[in-house]
Amino acid sequence: MASTPLHVAVGVAAMGGWAAFANAAHGPRAMLLAALVQGAISGLLTLGLKRSVDWMRPRLRRLLGYWVPPLAAICGSALLLVTAHLAAGTPEVGHTVAVPLAVSLCYIFAYNILRQHRAGRTWNG
Repeated sequence: MASTPLHVAVGVAAMGGWAAFANAAHGPRAMLLAALVQGAISGLLTLGLKRSVDWMRPRLRRLLGYWVPPLAAICGSALLLVTAHLAAGTPEVGHTVAVPLAVSLCYIFAYNILRQHRAGRTWNG
C-alpha cells in the first residue's frame, strides 16, 4: 500500500463516490458533477497534503512541528474544496466536503506524527 498512484486512485474513487452519494437527492447531473469535482480534487490533495507537510515539518521545532503542518495543510484543503464546489454549483457543499476533510485530517495528523517519531523528534525536542 505504499504506492502513490494507488493511493491517488483510491482517493479519487472513494471521495468521488461519497460526493455522488451526498448529492443523490439532486439528480444525476448534480451527482456526477460533484463526483467529478471531488474526485479530481481528492487526487490532487492526496499528493499535495503529504508534500506540504514534509516541506513544513523540518522547518518547525518541537510541538509546532506536530501541529502547524497538518493544520495548515487541512485549512488549505478546506479552502480549495469549498471554493471548487461552490464554483461548480454543488448543491450539498457541506455534506460533500465533510467526509473528505475528516479523512484528510486523520490521515495527515497520523502521517506527520509517525514521521516525527521516525525522525527521532519528540514533543519537547
